[in-house]
Amino acid sequence: METIFPPFDPDDEEGHRPRLRQVRQIPIRMILPNLVTLLALCAGLTAIRMAIEARYGEAIAMIVVAAVLDAIDGRVARLLRSTSRFGAELDSLTDFVNFGVAPAILLYVWALDEVRSLGWIAALVFAICAALRLARFNVSIDNPNKPEWQANFFVGVPAPAGALLVLLPVYLEYLELPHGRFTAPVVAVYTIAIGLLMVSSLPTWSGKKFGARVSREVVLPLFVLVVVLAASLLSYPWHVLTAGAIVYLGVLPVGWRAWRKHEREDRLAASIGADSP
Repeated sequence: METIFPPFDPDDEEGHRPRLRQVRQIPIRMILPNLVTLLALCAGLTAIRMAIEARYGEAIAMIVVAAVLDAIDGRVARLLRSTSRFGAELDSLTDFVNFGVAPAILLYVWALDEVRSLGWIAALVFAICAALRLARFNVSIDNPNKPEWQANFFVGVPAPAGALLVLLPVYLEYLELPHGRFTAPVVAVYTIAIGLLMVSSLPTWSGKKFGARVSREVVLPLFVLVVVLAASLLSYPWHVLTAGAIVYLGVLPVGWRAWRKHEREDRLAASIGADSP
């Protein structure tokens, strides 16, 4: 009968020593994007804590930080050529917490609890729409038959943008808009509307290819623009966030028209190709 722990002679020179399993070393460039994603998750979880403590300004700041880190991690992964399936799944789970759960809890604690079950339903609808939107995005990545121009568009409002849009009523209150009797019902309807925009088929600009290559003439003006934007966000956060949300909502029809234009061009090219001998 074989023993559970067979004898081992450390002085055996016949080469019968058991091989130690080699630990595969992972380069730091494969870890760095995931670390950025985990930092974003920490920001989202901190936003939930701040919301529960009624520190809404700090909670929104944490969600903004999570959105900035979310925009960085994918670009860092592509720049370092360290994209992986693990990183994609971690990013999706992080986005659900940061841009689905955190804004929903913040809005419920801030105003939606005033309408009780209706407010909770609105928060649930937004969080569920965020999860469905992320799941659809993960599935659409594996579609090899998409035209190249579709890489410039998202289908539906992306989760980070949806999170920043749905918090518009909170920005307005910090701009001294009064919190009245009908604030909670209006916020509930608005929350559901933004959730439906995330799971809709409305084309929106992705911005993925923006900044991939920049001409030398615009490098210095771009630096100045980024500094001015960051300084404005720190000095006048509620004005900047409110203006950004309103501009984004106003640009949505422009993205839809651009999508339709590309579709018409594709149909025209297909009909010309079918008619040619």
